[in-house]
Amino acid sequence: MKSGKKYLYPEHLSLTHLQAGIKTGKYVQGKFQRSRENYLEGFIFVDDNESNTILLQGREHVNRAVHGDIVGVELLSKDRWSNPSTVVLQDESVNPDDDEDDKEDEMLVKKDRTKTEAVPTGKVVGIIRRNWRQYCGILQASPIKEATRHLFLPSEKRIPKIRIETRQGESLKNKIIVVAIDGWSRDSKYPHGHYVRTLGDIGDKEAENEVLLLEHDIPHQNFSQAVLACLPKLPWIITEEDEKVRVDLRHIAVCSVDPPGCTDIDDALHCRTLPNGNFEVGVHIADVSHFIKPGTAIDKEASNRGTTVYLVDKRIDMVPDLLSSNLCSLREKEDRFAFSCIWEMTPQAEIVKTNFHKSIICSRAALTYMEAQMKIDDYSIHDELTESLRSLNSLAKILKRQRIENGALTLASSEVRFLVDSETHDPIDVQSKELKETNSMVEEFMLLANISVAHKILEEFPECAVLRRHPEPPPANFDSLIKAAELKGFDISIETGKALADSLDKAVISNNLYFNIMLRMVATRCMTQALYFCSGMVAESDYPHYGLAVPLYTHFTSPIRRYSDVLVHRLLAAAIGADTTYPELLDKIKTQTICNNLNYRHKMGQYAGRASVNLYTHMFFKDRAVDEEGYILFVRENALQILLPRFGMEASLFLKPSNGSPGPVPFQFNEKEPSQTGAGVKLRQFDPVIVRVSIDSSNIQHQKVKLQLVKPEIPGFSVSPNDSCEEPVKKKAKT
Repeated sequence: MKSGKKYLYPEHLSLTHLQAGIKTGKYVQGKFQRSRENYLEGFIFVDDNESNTILLQGREHVNRAVHGDIVGVELLSKDRWSNPSTVVLQDESVNPDDDEDDKEDEMLVKKDRTKTEAVPTGKVVGIIRRNWRQYCGILQASPIKEATRHLFLPSEKRIPKIRIETRQGESLKNKIIVVAIDGWSRDSKYPHGHYVRTLGDIGDKEAENEVLLLEHDIPHQNFSQAVLACLPKLPWIITEEDEKVRVDLRHIAVCSVDPPGCTDIDDALHCRTLPNGNFEVGVHIADVSHFIKPGTAIDKEASNRGTTVYLVDKRIDMVPDLLSSNLCSLREKEDRFAFSCIWEMTPQAEIVKTNFHKSIICSRAALTYMEAQMKIDDYSIHDELTESLRSLNSLAKILKRQRIENGALTLASSEVRFLVDSETHDPIDVQSKELKETNSMVEEFMLLANISVAHKILEEFPECAVLRRHPEPPPANFDSLIKAAELKGFDISIETGKALADSLDKAVISNNLYFNIMLRMVATRCMTQALYFCSGMVAESDYPHYGLAVPLYTHFTSPIRRYSDVLVHRLLAAAIGADTTYPELLDKIKTQTICNNLNYRHKMGQYAGRASVNLYTHMFFKDRAVDEEGYILFVRENALQILLPRFGMEASLFLKPSNGSPGPVPFQFNEKEPSQTGAGVKLRQFDPVIVRVSIDSSNIQHQKVKLQLVKPEIPGFSVSPNDSCEEPVKKKAKT
């Protein structure tokens, strides 16, 4: 006992004791993942398997594990198993001198133990490996003048507060800083660490972007001189030697179709009618592997980065700009190297034969989705390029119908794009991304090319093909989806992917246009993660892609922004005799190691992109309040999760304080429906509402979207629509 103070946590077992217990099955090993919604809760992924999890609840059972640590866990007796809490916990208290446990918060996670259908629940008994890193955040300076003991509040909510000792508290209190953890003793509520460096002022856009990139472990340093030395010298030209080893397709009406402002153009398409009435259809992909040779500095850097990361206001390239936006980009009216996948197809979109070529192309046009759609729809235009687009669009519709008939899932996510001021780069408006037929047209042929290439490289390299699989979710994953659909009288079948797809198609409510979209969003959250893998390291039964309903799939169509595609290009080039193999390409263990990194980089890149949208959303709503139509996506014990379609985001509408004290209006939570009832007004999942959206800046570190209910009106809880509000709701919800 230290200074007479009680210990807050159990002692950790030694590594030797842990390893012995794991061997006998007394303990299990896994990676700790802290909940984003409840800081007193988390899961252990046993053997890195998301479908094999153990729930941890409360400080004592988490026992000083930090998000990402590899820990040893003891399973509790079955009568002590629990369920994930239905409470959304807001920020925990941040008193730098508080080392007492939060009994009220502990009650919030423990009171669910009376529920049925509990899940395996355990407690951390030891740490196998700490995965600590440097963390970004701000200082919660002590209120005591000249104090040296302060709390650091990490930007990542899943990381605990960190106590640091520094004499710079006054000068650091308005800065974004970096801190490292040194240790965590049993008698301290928080780990202790030290100040590393300052990133910039709180609220500074560049500093906030730097936090985004550091927190998601995105490599974003300038490319080294060794990498730049690998780039071709300018002016770059196509030589006679190049023409001898490539198929010249510059006479064909090839074009690209991309979002507005796209400069890293990976793919282009063509379609022309053959004398026998069939179609020749080509997908032409930037030949990045020509410029990135195995084992070079640029290859190692691209392999480490794994993917290009897209933020709202910038792009973190996988390869230098000379390649990504110039020499590899399939720019309009410029000769470029490509890797072409060319099919002969019947008018019914049946493939007669498939050929792959290293080629030379010259794109006739770099179109946006809108420009391509306008060409297709304007029947006064009959030039070669437009007719090519019309044929591609017709074939794509057939391909899509066939995919859906085979059981491919059409899921939903909310995506927006910000209109940004050209000088300040501040968001001035936000729009939901509008999808055209041409979006689907491009998608269908990219999918088909990926499938065709997957079959070819697996046929030639059965032990070392780089493929992409999507594991079928375990049945328990679908519980929330089945329950949500039942509320509205729909049955969801999960026997097969096709049964699920058909069930989702039938779940339509005529007077709630967003219901089906929301149901698909719930379905998206039931899915497991798609993964890159080496064919020789995974059982053949695990190859299929569940979401696409195909037995084989890979990524071939975006080598400018995905390193997986570079590896696939090398395998395909070797398969058709256009290039030779090298030892590392045929080493399945090394390939799987690369795939593991690519899976990690892909996931973190997605998270960083979402965090960037979140940052710009906060900037957009700063100093303004907007009444907006929304829908209840989830009903929690103390909050409603609201989907705001126009802004493509979700936010929590809290009904009661997280500390358990009574709110202005008592709400009754019915978990079976689920619903919340206050003052006789019932709020159910998928109901439309109108909410007032603003920013809560009371916590400068974690500013968040604040929602207030406008309609339906609940006396004492709803805010009046007559109160001042910057702009009116665009479209009234039916309440």
